[in-house]
Amino acid sequence: MSPAAKSRRPSDKKTFVLDTNVLLHSAASIESFADNDVVIPMAVIEELDKFKKNSDELGRNARQVIRHLDALRVAPPYRPGRLHDGVELTAISGAATGKLFVISAGDIDSEELSERVNGVFNSDLGSNSPDNRILRVACALNWMDKNVVFISKDINLRLKADALGLQVMDYERGKVDSDALYSGFTEVPAKSSDIEKLYRDALKPPRGLELFPNEFAVLTPSDATKRPAPARLILNHKTLTPISARAERVWNVSPRNPEQRMALELLLDPDVRLITLVGGAGTGKTLLALAAGLQQVLGSDALYDRILVSRPIIPLGNDIGFLPGDKGAKLASWMQPIFDNLDFLLGGDTERSKNRSSSRYSPEGLINAHKLELEALTYIRGRSIPRQFVVVDEAQNLTPHEVKTIISRCGEDTKMVLTGDPHQIDNPYLDAASNGLSFTVERMKGQRLFGHVTLAHSERSELSALAAKLL
Repeated sequence: MSPAAKSRRPSDKKTFVLDTNVLLHSAASIESFADNDVVIPMAVIEELDKFKKNSDELGRNARQVIRHLDALRVAPPYRPGRLHDGVELTAISGAATGKLFVISAGDIDSEELSERVNGVFNSDLGSNSPDNRILRVACALNWMDKNVVFISKDINLRLKADALGLQVMDYERGKVDSDALYSGFTEVPAKSSDIEKLYRDALKPPRGLELFPNEFAVLTPSDATKRPAPARLILNHKTLTPISARAERVWNVSPRNPEQRMALELLLDPDVRLITLVGGAGTGKTLLALAAGLQQVLGSDALYDRILVSRPIIPLGNDIGFLPGDKGAKLASWMQPIFDNLDFLLGGDTERSKNRSSSRYSPEGLINAHKLELEALTYIRGRSIPRQFVVVDEAQNLTPHEVKTIISRCGEDTKMVLTGDPHQIDNPYLDAASNGLSFTVERMKGQRLFGHVTLAHSERSELSALAAKLL
């Protein structure tokens, strides 16, 4: 039997049993449990072996975990040891923490315990699935030690573990509170005279008001007849200034609410290099980003060489399977939402019929003129992207590591915009709290190169707004 099962430890020391999906979600999860012990069941190693050949994020994490375990086996940092008997882990600081064990259900050699485990698993969980074998190890350790915590991102497996009397937890590291996500602006009650002063000159922030760089203060007048006034904090002078006139109309698009005005203000500011736009369907996230991109690529004061647009290749519902053609033809189906927005911004068939010689009225013309590039995120690793306006749509379907990889591709004078809705996720391994978009919003707030706005009002159509509200 493994020492993890034999010895009784102090009551404040726990044994964390990790499910496969935890390691696939984050290869660094092994070191995330302070000075407690970590147990990886043998069934997890077998499942990692199935993923290691994948070329996606899951395959990368599987390979990284396997290499890490092998390194611990070959050269433990403190004293030689075997994974079965436990090898010491190290914290980021280099200090010794707990031990890591890799054990199987066969390590249970107590006759009484075997009868109890077999009684439960043979009667209720008879299948020899990897999930049940993982639970078998966790239950055996728990019944011997009474201080086991089972960590899994699989909700159904957590339910089964809880029914078996285990302490269960989701893997929380890297998660954010999606209900309290940073909105990018703060509503501030104000007098009508203060709002008049704001537009006339500048306004000092009210006493006690603390704003992050590029955060907005929406001055809300007590007079219901007056509109709220969004103002942006200028840190150097510590004053609030109104949104500039340039955000009033961009590439034939005018903002319809204060949040859209704030978004355009950030999108048009060359000093803000990373922008996240979060909102539900029809709030204008992608449309505003593309309008600002067209303005700054095709306008008279062009700041960027081209627009680069990318989306995660994750289907809603069943995938349609193989797509014929080259990369452009394959991407066309996935990029249709982008073409829909561009078609609207470029004037549609009417404008194109008037300006057939102008590339700015045709998405295909923009692509041929190298002013617009469509790229699958699959091929973005290793690239360096200078002087481009990058839009990553549906970023809520990306992991935090994938978002880090994408943002780190930015070269000199490149601006990146991430858009998405954390409550519409098609990636089965992510949720509103663990996706890369929400993670980026919370980790980057307070940085002078970063700006964020949460868009709350659907402006696509009356029917779209009704569906977003009631369905």
